Amino acid sequence: MDNEIWLRQSQNRCKLLGINPEVVPAFTTILTEAELASKRMEYEEILSVINFFVNKMLELMKGLPLLILISDENGCILEMAGDETIKTIVSQSGIKIGLVFTEKEAGTNSINLALDHREPFQLIGRDHYFHFLEESACYSVPFQHTDVSSLLGTITIMTTIDQHNPFLLAMLCTVVDSIERELLLKKQNRRLHILNQVVIETTRNGIIITDREGKITEYNQFAEYITDLKKQDVLHKSIVELKISQYINEVLHYGIVYEDMEISIKQKNQDERLVCLFDAFPIYDQKGLIMGAFAQFRDITERSKAEKQINHLAYHDDLTGLPNRRFFTQHLTKLLDSQEGERSPFGLMFLDLDSFKKINDNLGHNNGDALLKLVAGRLKNCCRNSKHFVARMGGDEFTIVVKDIKSQEEIIKVADDIIKAFETPFEIDEYEFYITSSLGIAFYPQDGTDAETLMKRADIAMYLAKDGGKNNYALYKAAKSSIGMEQLTLESSIRKALHNNEFVLHYQPQIELETGNIIGTEALLRWNHPTLGLVSPSKFIPIAEETGLIVPIGEWVLRTACLQNQAWIDQGVSPMKISVNLSTRQFLKRDLVETVQKILLETGLDPSLLELEITESMTMDVDFAIEVLGDLKKLGIHVCIDDFGTGYSNLYYLKLFSIDRLKIDQSFVRDIMTDSIDADIVSTIIAMAYNLGIDVIAEGVETEDQLNYLKRLRCREVQGYYFHRPLPAEQMEGILKPYGHYEY
Repeated sequence: MDNEIWLRQSQNRCKLLGINPEVVPAFTTILTEAELASKRMEYEEILSVINFFVNKMLELMKGLPLLILISDENGCILEMAGDETIKTIVSQSGIKIGLVFTEKEAGTNSINLALDHREPFQLIGRDHYFHFLEESACYSVPFQHTDVSSLLGTITIMTTIDQHNPFLLAMLCTVVDSIERELLLKKQNRRLHILNQVVIETTRNGIIITDREGKITEYNQFAEYITDLKKQDVLHKSIVELKISQYINEVLHYGIVYEDMEISIKQKNQDERLVCLFDAFPIYDQKGLIMGAFAQFRDITERSKAEKQINHLAYHDDLTGLPNRRFFTQHLTKLLDSQEGERSPFGLMFLDLDSFKKINDNLGHNNGDALLKLVAGRLKNCCRNSKHFVARMGGDEFTIVVKDIKSQEEIIKVADDIIKAFETPFEIDEYEFYITSSLGIAFYPQDGTDAETLMKRADIAMYLAKDGGKNNYALYKAAKSSIGMEQLTLESSIRKALHNNEFVLHYQPQIELETGNIIGTEALLRWNHPTLGLVSPSKFIPIAEETGLIVPIGEWVLRTACLQNQAWIDQGVSPMKISVNLSTRQFLKRDLVETVQKILLETGLDPSLLELEITESMTMDVDFAIEVLGDLKKLGIHVCIDDFGTGYSNLYYLKLFSIDRLKIDQSFVRDIMTDSIDADIVSTIIAMAYNLGIDVIAEGVETEDQLNYLKRLRCREVQGYYFHRPLPAEQMEGILKPYGHYEY
């Protein structure tokens, strides 16, 4: 009988019991505080061992949303550790310390299945009986006293379904194996009676025992294996012959105790080194005098390999094996920290593949992934020097750091090598095709002395290379001398645009799916240039950001949008929120709150009818973000995170930031029908946001299929071309009927 059959049997039992999968269960079997305290005291030594390994695992998996649950043999939750957001969500569902899992209340769940069948179990999404657990993945492994096969309980990993990976179950099995071995050792090694408790030749640890003079009296076969020394060659000889003699001497002369000291041992004719935990402590006679020393080696080589593998996965890209964004950010930060006072120049390069989307669209995502692997191989081949550091940032974006450069030509040489490397066609599944890349280069310290500035300027230079025809590189310094006449015209014209009333706002309706009402609009900036015509925001907003003109432009947008919203209300339109995007420069200004308050007073708009949209990157300085957003909330306005899912927000901070709404980026909505990863991301964002009490709006809805899919995910608010493109104010008035109703 396999896991699948046991799973189905459990689900059938739940149906026969009449359990309603639609509701959150009302758990009734919960230990009292006294019962829980008694149970935890009974498990005190067991929990201490488990916590050691669990904490190490959580540290290695830092950044992933994991919650660890530890239960006893009856399914009672004794401890919960890990991601605070998931902990909050499951706590709201009634799952807490002291709760006893039973199938008749918890339905089909991994804890009861693992306990009942003494087998590892994973339940993914709809494998769970209750629907409120369908956005989660759970992995449970039972653990026991291996010497008597006495079941002790389970250890469970709980995470979001988008983080599902079979490796988590395999990793948990490895951790449980280590825990069981450690529990066995704890049970066996009672120090004052060690000679009576350890069967020297049957333990799987290397055992060495000496007399008070340091001569070896016991030396088992595993000690022989670990040290490459035969028992007959060391028995009754001084411990000085061994590399660990220093520690044994300190035990014998000073009574020092060594516990869990990790040592690496090189064996003869072996390429890999053994990794062992080393313990040593004195043996006392009846008078309390030291009569010898006991030492043991515990082979943790496999566990050490698993930890290294976990660490590698946390800091490397699964697809290409290159360092990932997390690793790159840490590397760049450390490099900058080491530069203080030294000013050793280095170069930062951003690389983006040209027209990579066409490869995915025409050859499929599998072939696109295969291409990214080949690209990573060529980049590593071009950057083999120890001064080079190559990373994949995500998608088709890569970064390269070249340290300790003597001149700019050094990194330009690397860029040339990369461009030449792409001249050879790529071959995938009998297809042969060419693809090129665009590279942007920024230099430390002249182009920036902090990570954000350097990355931004390398990115700007990369887009300059694309604007220049692609398949090339561009230096950030060269950007201003090669901007071109059009961009120079734009930069000088932006300064006049505000005074000449050249900027206009268009408004895109936001729809409540259940009623069809227009519940709000988003104000979008447009520039009607007197000679160039309607200029794309993608062209002038980056220039406005770079020059700082985005701040007065942003204030104009905010004031104009508030005035327009109040004008619609005065015309009889049902009051609705208007959303205005804040730029990074606006958000970082110390007088932002005062500026918003002043504009609200000037325009007379009710603060509850204004929503400010920020990006995830603006909240990287958590303390600053909490302060600013808190002050904005005190004014009574709403706050929305725009393009959610494209950055790296920790969901835990969403509550601290007092966020009212998340806007799912249109890049996920666009491919929601064809890309299962994007669909899972959207589904997870909606479910977790609602569990946190945060509203969600999806932008970029263009088709009926997308709309129906979002309805099935219970997304309540949307906007996009399926309803209306952004419209000038006068055209908006034609569809804003009294009470804001809109039939679609």
